[in-house]
Order: sequence, then structure tokens, then C-alpha cells
Amino acid sequence: MTGSGRRSARSRIKSSTDGGDDRSLRIEKPKPHPQYRRDRNRDHSLIRIPSVNLKALLGFGIVLFLLVLFLIHHLINPVEGPQTPRFQGGHKESLYWGTYRPNVYLGIRARTPQSLVAGLMWPGVKDGRFSMRHVCQDADELKKYGWMRHNGRDYGHQELVDQDVTLMTSFFKSKEDGSGYGGDWTVRIDVRNENPKLSEDLQQTAHLFFYLADEDGNALSLSRDLLDIHDNSLLAFGSRNDIGSWHLHLASMVRKFGRLQLSDTSDDSSNILVFQISGSVPFRADIAFVSGTDLGGNSRLKDRLNSLTGTLLTTRLDEKEREFDDKFKNSFSLTDELDFESISIGKAAVASLMGGIGYFYGQSKISLPKTSDKISVGILTFCGIEEVANLRTPGAGCFEAEVVSEFDDHFKSGERYISYWPAELYTAVPSRPFFPRGFLWDEGFHQLLIWRWDIQICLDIVGHWLDLMNVEGWIPREQILGAEALSKVPEEFVLQHPTNGNPPTLFLVLRDLVFGMKKNKFTAAERDQISSFLERAFVRLEAWFQWFNTTQSGMATSSYFWHGRDNTTTRELNAKTLSSGFDDYPRASHPGDEERHLDLRCWMLLAADCMYSISKLLRKEEELGKEYGSTAKLLSDFAILNQMHFDDAYGAYFDFGNHTEKVRLSWQEVGGTNHYASRELVREVLERPRLRFVPHIGYVSLFPFMWRILPPDSLILEKQLDLISNRSILWTDYGLRSLSKTSSMYMKRNTEHDPPYWRGPIWMNMNYLILSSLHHYSKENGPYKDKAKAMYSDLRSNLIRNIVRNYQQTGYFWEQYDQKKGKGKGARVFTGWTSLVLLIMAEAYSEW
Repeated sequence: MTGSGRRSARSRIKSSTDGGDDRSLRIEKPKPHPQYRRDRNRDHSLIRIPSVNLKALLGFGIVLFLLVLFLIHHLINPVEGPQTPRFQGGHKESLYWGTYRPNVYLGIRARTPQSLVAGLMWPGVKDGRFSMRHVCQDADELKKYGWMRHNGRDYGHQELVDQDVTLMTSFFKSKEDGSGYGGDWTVRIDVRNENPKLSEDLQQTAHLFFYLADEDGNALSLSRDLLDIHDNSLLAFGSRNDIGSWHLHLASMVRKFGRLQLSDTSDDSSNILVFQISGSVPFRADIAFVSGTDLGGNSRLKDRLNSLTGTLLTTRLDEKEREFDDKFKNSFSLTDELDFESISIGKAAVASLMGGIGYFYGQSKISLPKTSDKISVGILTFCGIEEVANLRTPGAGCFEAEVVSEFDDHFKSGERYISYWPAELYTAVPSRPFFPRGFLWDEGFHQLLIWRWDIQICLDIVGHWLDLMNVEGWIPREQILGAEALSKVPEEFVLQHPTNGNPPTLFLVLRDLVFGMKKNKFTAAERDQISSFLERAFVRLEAWFQWFNTTQSGMATSSYFWHGRDNTTTRELNAKTLSSGFDDYPRASHPGDEERHLDLRCWMLLAADCMYSISKLLRKEEELGKEYGSTAKLLSDFAILNQMHFDDAYGAYFDFGNHTEKVRLSWQEVGGTNHYASRELVREVLERPRLRFVPHIGYVSLFPFMWRILPPDSLILEKQLDLISNRSILWTDYGLRSLSKTSSMYMKRNTEHDPPYWRGPIWMNMNYLILSSLHHYSKENGPYKDKAKAMYSDLRSNLIRNIVRNYQQTGYFWEQYDQKKGKGKGARVFTGWTSLVLLIMAEAYSEW
């Protein structure tokens, strides 16, 4: 994601050079939003009521109110039923504390809305100026950072290289006798110099800042030990309802240790403390947090503290490192062909994904439909946003003249949104510096790896996502919950649109789990957990399927199209399809209801087939399974698929819609300010569009192949293999490009500020699915078995070799890779679906 333009849904980030405004560091007790304040002192004498039939007016108003209340109720209310207990709320104690703030270089919090939070900062120098390292951002120009080992639960080890200094941070958590809820944790920070030529006398002093803050506003108390630092000194203490009383201690092992430099004053009842640690490099500091200090005796507390610092901590960290390596070996049986370096990068892939799991809490902003202002205002004033969200019945007193004068701030500014209910989300994130929040499209791919590592964490994450579903069965596709998540998103991209979907990728992992149950791949305890989860989740999954099946259906039977494309755009070469996840991938030039989107049809096949399998597993096939089974059969019908999406002339599968190829962007003069004209790129249509196949070969064209709909002896399968292996179309030495070189849209900008995104570069998630199907067809009896096998081997080698090479050269995983030279592009530290390279190394693919 180079350049300054915001060119897609995935590049919605704020500039990392915006004056150093670090919002996530400002920890304040939340204040009520102005929209929720009701001005009871307003002068209502100016309200003029015309002479009308008040009974008729009141009746008409009530009808309008009930209609729109029904609409908003469906937009912002969670799906519930007699057998759908909430997944959220009953957090497992073993997962309470964690490195759940992926947007900062090191951040710790609990899985609770108002948590005690901790983090690390240090000063860096760039162009002769000091700047604080805290929030992950490319502007800091770190040579490398990321988790090298992380089990997602109680251990992680991270390396950060900032110029000539390396910081190694280790996180460790334990639950001992006397610990409070969630247990104790400690952070070890090792500071080393990477410049071997630096003499003993010239060794630099490093400065670290470790902070602790209470989001709930509880006061933090400083210790009297601060003026006389010694082993295991008490830094601060306090108390919370969730964990009881707690202490924060420092144990330092430094050469030429400078004193702990603290301000000699502090605010009364402060809820944030910052501790500065300065020392000559190399040095080490252990910062230990012990909970439940009011529960156990002093001797027990001392033993717990000693085990979290010094030599005992070293021993425990070494044990955790060995446990991680053993678990990695057992979870991913890597082939002997892989060298030590490749295996180490595979470890970094799973560690960075697990270390990138975060916890978020807040309210999404939901775009309102275009109804009249009077109706919308009436809804918000008759019963209030908070009341609607909680389904409280409005009282009779709501229908008063004074309420009508309450005009919501959102509508005054033209923003037209309502707030979703306050929700929490435990999720992996695609990229710590660029996308440190939840994306529905990405999460299914994340879970393909996570379930193989820790099935309980996988189920917990999927459950949190399903809890974000409203009564219609819709899930907001991008989760911007809380101030830290919001700080990375420009305001114009915050609104979520309830008419728009996102690929239901969670069915990818659910299908894996169901198949694994059939093949006895899980222990008895794991089988019970999965079955219980699916039983509780079934109502939500049904609602999710039905939402897609009704709101995204097309005009033709068994056709679907992604809603949300702009059919009025004059500045985009091709109207983006953000809801599909493929953003600027070329679709029909003129969006409309006649469209048939091939990828969505295949996603619906996955969802229907998965629901049918779950129904059979839960013995619900008689009452519910038949419908899903018949839908899956219809969508997998080879003849119908070919009739609706196969173009014999190209030998490829395509979308269908109102389309012309003769579209271009050209510079035109438009009215400017101060009587000066300006130029901008505007779309020109040079030919009348017609209903036809959309002739662009790329990832979308391969969805029937990825979903293995093609019979192994079909001539069409041979044509698909020919397209994949053709260097003039999709094949490169680094992976399969997203769009054919022969496409008229290949590497074309979509607007002046939107460089090509899914129009050529190599993406790991789609390459993984294509590779998985090549592996499948290489084992199926048929005339193309050997060809599929050879292509599988070559593509797998190309993908592994290129990602390993980029990681060795840059220290990072990347969002996408250049199709010409294989160089990493887009967001770096992208350890979301790029971590699928580990499954490719392990040859771990979905089977069904």
C-alpha cells in the first residue's frame, strides 16, 4: 500500500505522519455523546402546532413510528432465540489477560470493556529529531518487528530492531495459588546493541517508558519505593472489581544502571502512570503484575513474584519456548525439503497471527436508509437510540411536542447513522500497523490456521463474530470498535451499510471442523466442544445464510450479486465492489440488478453445503437439512453453472451483467475556485453497454475450480488448468496473479488516486485456495491428474520460495506480492492471510 492515496477499502488508514497525534495513548474515562443528552431547559414556546385533526395526526405518527422502529430494530438488534445464549460475556479465565492491543508495539489488556492496560514506549531518532515509538507505523522505519513465538494464551516472544538497537519483549502469564481472576503476568524487556563495532566506553544509554492505565478510571497509587530502586521493587498498586488488589513490580538487571527517573509529582487520583527506565545497553528489565494481593499471605506473594522475575522467569521462558517448538512440530508436519530458515519463518507466521489477536469494545456506526428526515427524527426522539438498542417499550409520554423539537445531531450534519449496540470482539487482525481491527472477509482465512493451532481460541473468535449479527442475519463487515481502532480509520470510511455483505468465509473453517469430526481428527473433548458450539451457533448460522439468500439474490434463479456498487459513479473506471472483498476487480461496467456474480454464487454453495453438513451432524436433517441440501445441489449443478457463467469462446467462467469494454478515464476541465479551472479524471463510456459475460480472467474466474465443482474428467477442467499455467494469463514465478495480463483492466488505475489493487498483484489467500484444489485434482482419477500434480508442485515451490526470500530481505510478511519481480507490496507486517504460507509448507488443505 504505497503512495498517499486512499485507493480501496483495505487502504483505509490515517497517515502515520500526521503530527504525531497518538490517540491511543490518551486514556480518559468516556463521556456521554452529545446525541444522548436531552436538553430539558429548552424553550418550547417557539413550537407552532397547526390547526389539524390531532387524533388523525397522532394516529398517522404512530403508524410511521412503528414502521421505522421495526426497521431500526432489525438493523441494530442482535439475533436471539430461545436456544441462542450469547457467546460473549462468559470469558474463559485462561484467556483473560493477553497481548490484546495489536496496534501498539507491545500492549497488554484484559478481555473486558474497561480494562487495566499496559504498554511500552521508547524514543527513536529520525532526521535528527526524536519521536516516540508506541503505535505500530511504517513512519518509524523499524528494520523488523513481530512475534517470533506466541501461543495465543500465556507466552510470546517478539523482536524489534530500531536502527542499531534490538528490543526483545517476552510476555508470560501464570495462574498460581492466591492469584486474582485471570492470574499474574510479566513482561521481560531485553535491550541489546546491534553494532558490534561500538566500544565499551561509547555504549549508548537506552530509555524505555512503561505505562499502566485504568480505562475504568480507578486511581493508581505510586509506591514509596521509587526513590530507592532495588530487586523486585514495588512500582504501583491499586484495586479493581475483576481481579481484586494488584501490585506492579520492577526487577532490573542492567550494566551501569542509571536510576529510575520519575517525575517528582503526580496528579491526585490519576488513572495513568508512566515509568521511565534508563540504562546502558545491554540491559534487561522484568516488570511483573501480580493480582489478588489481598487474598494470599506475604510469603506466597513473594514466591509468586520471584517466579515472575530473574532466573526463575528465564527458566520458565525457556520451557515455554520448547513447548511452542514442540507444539509447532505436532500441529504442522513440515516436509523434510524445508530448510531451517523456512521453518523459522513458518514459526513467525503462526506466532505473528496469534500475537495479532486483539480485544475490542465499542459501537459500530450503521448507515441509515434514505427515508425522510421527519420519520427518522421522529424515531430517535420518540424513544431514543439507547432505548431502541435495548428494545425498551416507549412510554405513552414519549409522544409530546417537546420531543419533536429534539433534532438529532447526526441528521443536522447529514451523517445519517445510528449506533450499533455496544459490542465486544475477540479477533485476529490482518495487519498491526495498517488494519489493527476485525475484518469479516479476512477472519475465515485466519481461522484456517488458528483451528489447527488452538481449537478453543478458534471457536471463541468465531463465536464473537456471530454475536455481532443483527436480527436480520447481517454482520457488519468491518469492525471499528473503540478509540484505538477508530484512530486508524478516516471518518468518511467508518459507516457500515446494512445492505452490503462480505464473503461468508467463516464457513471455510466450519466446513473444516465438520469434516474433521467425520474423520475423527479431534479428541473426545474437542468433539464435545465443537458439537456444543455448533448447536448453540445454529440459529445464527441459519439467519446469516438466509440474509445472503434473500438480500443478495439476483433476478435469475440461483443467481446472486454483491449489493453496494455505485451505478452513478463518473470518476471510477469500474465501480468498485467493496462488499466482495475484491474491491477494484473488474465487474460489469454498468452495475444493476441483472448482474450475476460468480464468486458469490460459489460462496453460497459453500454456505449451503456447510449448513447441510452441520444439520446432519446435529441430526436436524429431517427438519432443516433438506432445504440446504437441495440448495447445495442446485448451486453445484455443473450444467446450470455452465449455462449461467461459462463462455465457450474464452473457455473461462465469468460474471454476467450490463457491460461494455469501451470505457476509459480522461482528463477534463471542471469548475474550480477563484475562477480557475481544474482538471480531473472522468469516466467516458464510448459504447452502449449490453447484457453479456464480463470478459476478465482472474481469481473470480477460478471459483468453480477452487470449489471443485468441475468433474475430474471434464474438458473444462483441462481449460482451467491451461488458463492457470499460461504465463500470458495468470502464471508467474512467484504465484498466480489476480488478473490476466490480457485483461483490458490489467494494472489500470481505477481513479486518479486509486492504483490497481486486485488487478494483477499476487494474493496469498486466493493462491492457497487454488493450490488446495490443484492438490485435490492431483489425487483424483482422471486424464488431468498428472498435469494437476506437476502444476501443484511448481506453484507451491514458487509461493514458498518468494515469501521466504521477501521475509529474509525485509523482515516482514506483506499484504500482496508484485507479479513481475515478486517483491512485497501493500501493507507490511501483514500476518493475516499471508500466514497461510505455513499451511502451504505443511500441505494442510481443506478436504470434503
